[in-house]
Amino acid sequence: MSITSQDVTFATWRIVSSAPRLWTETIEGHRAAVRDAVPDATAALVAERGLRAVTMSKIAAKAGIGRATLYKYFPDVESMLAAWHERQVAGHLEQLARIRDQPGSAGERLQAVLETLALMSHRHHDSEIAALLHCGEHLAEAHRRLSDFIRDLLAEGAEAGEIRGDVAPEELASYCLNALAAASKLPSKAAVQRLVSVILAGLRPSA
Repeated sequence: MSITSQDVTFATWRIVSSAPRLWTETIEGHRAAVRDAVPDATAALVAERGLRAVTMSKIAAKAGIGRATLYKYFPDVESMLAAWHERQVAGHLEQLARIRDQPGSAGERLQAVLETLALMSHRHHDSEIAALLHCGEHLAEAHRRLSDFIRDLLAEGAEAGEIRGDVAPEELASYCLNALAAASKLPSKAAVQRLVSVILAGLRPSA
C-alpha cells in the first residue's frame, strides 16, 4: 500500500482542516492532533517531492509545529511514514470487516471482500517508498487478521456448499491472498475483475 495521488489529496485535506486544531484546549488533545497531522504532512511531502527531499524542518513547517516539538513525537521521517501507513492499513481492515459482516451468503460476502481487496491492491501500486512501507509488525498483524477472516468466510461457504470442501480453508485463504497480489500489476479495473473471477472459479466445488 504505497502513496497515491488520492491518498495525498485526502492527507492534504486533513492537514488543512486539522491545522487550526493543533492547539487544542487540553494537552492530550494537542498531542493527538500532532500525532495525526505529522504523518499526514510527511506523506503529502514525500508524494510531492520524493523521500530524499523531505526533512524534519519541512515536515514541521507543513504540520504547523516547531521542529523541537516534532522530535518529541517522532525520531525520523521513516517513523512518521510508518505511522501514516499503519493508520491506512487499519482503515482498510475496518472497511473489509464491514463488507464481510454485511447481509448475504458467505459466497457473496467473500466475493465482495476479494473484489475490494483486489481494487485496493490495484490502486496502491509500487513507489520509491513501497519497500519501506511494506514492512513492520503492524503489517504482519494485518495480514494475519485478513487471512483469518477470509478463512472464516471460506469455512462458512464450504459448510453451505458454496466453496469447495476438499481443501482446508487455511490453504484456500493463502491461495486467495497470494493470487490477489497480482492485482497491483494489472493495467485496469477490468483486468482486476477478471483476476477475481479466476480466483473465485478455483474456489467453487467441483461438479
